[in-house]
Amino acid sequence: MTSSVSKNPDPSPITACTISRDVQDFDLLIEDMEAALGEAWGDLGFAEALAFFNQPEAETLEFVAIAIDESDEDELTMLSEIITLAKARGIKVILIAEDVSPAALHQLLRQGADEFVPYPLPENELQAAIERLRRSEAQAIAQASAPFSHDTVPGDGVLLAVQPIAGGTGATTLAVNLAWELATVEKNDAPRVCLIDLGLQTGTVATYLDLPRRDVVYEMWSDTDSMDDDIFRQALVSYEDKMWVLTAPPDILPLDMITPEDVHRVLELARSKFDYVIVDMPGTLVLWTETVLNAAQIYFTTLELDMRSAQNTLRLKRALKSEELPVEKLRFCLNRAPKFTDLNGKSRVKRMGESLEISIEVQLPDGGRQITQAADHGSPLASSAAKNPLRKEIAKLATSLHELGKSETEEAA
Repeated sequence: MTSSVSKNPDPSPITACTISRDVQDFDLLIEDMEAALGEAWGDLGFAEALAFFNQPEAETLEFVAIAIDESDEDELTMLSEIITLAKARGIKVILIAEDVSPAALHQLLRQGADEFVPYPLPENELQAAIERLRRSEAQAIAQASAPFSHDTVPGDGVLLAVQPIAGGTGATTLAVNLAWELATVEKNDAPRVCLIDLGLQTGTVATYLDLPRRDVVYEMWSDTDSMDDDIFRQALVSYEDKMWVLTAPPDILPLDMITPEDVHRVLELARSKFDYVIVDMPGTLVLWTETVLNAAQIYFTTLELDMRSAQNTLRLKRALKSEELPVEKLRFCLNRAPKFTDLNGKSRVKRMGESLEISIEVQLPDGGRQITQAADHGSPLASSAAKNPLRKEIAKLATSLHELGKSETEEAA
């Protein structure tokens, strides 16, 4: 089928399109598309493709095959836009190129093309590329749904909580990036990770990861007695098919809307499905803070090198001790820690720890403007600023936690 999609629509849904300056220049591609898809494909020009992706008919597209040769290198900007828009619509991209420079290929592949096939097409290579795309899609779906598979053995996930001792001390930044680093700590057999935002009023995990806030989150918290796997799964949002996120509800809610029993049910269900459960806590102490503290293996507390953090640390310790809660679970994380060469700053950190009678075990360097930019763009530091010193320190923390967990599992076995 070589006619334009927009002019001669096929009665059956179009599942793929070729995109080229003139598809007649790629006669082998026409033959292979017909062999693989029959009549369920169409052809578009470069400019037509940009317009077509915004039409309802594009929702049925599985992939597009962009065919180019050396004469199309002047159109790299438009080709990049086509690939970007296709990826934004969830459409896979196969790049078919003849006599195109390595620099141009590199640019288009970095833009997000999923497969590259040289032209003239080797025998059965297009069909093989289509099958690879379908396998990768099936694997992504299976990985995303793995925690809720009936074949999954119920686990006893590690619960890590993060709470700020004062506003602006980087608790959410630590929680979000620690969760992401744990979810990607291994290329093969990566841990199952769930990130839970318990900031019912001003929780910003959804903003930091550019995720939607679902009404079903409120419905789940409103009736945890009837919560089951399906309801919990509906409340979660998958982030890049690597971790699951329970965002804060769309509307501001009272912190006492949920009870310790509600929190206990959600945490226990999450721990049964995931290897790691990261909880981003509100800055306020509430009735269910005790529930999270008792359930957590480690309770990270972020602070800074200032008087407000020092005073709040003393008050927090006093409050926990008065209720006979496990203060020993607290792990103090110093945000915007002094650099290695700042001897005066290092001395101040030591004096702060001694005066508060705490051990500051984690020192997180100042990541600068890149931290705010990553949050504004809705992406983890590993994706937007991989070489940032804060990202490196959080990655080291995640690696050490994961290795510790594996060693304890091996010893128990």
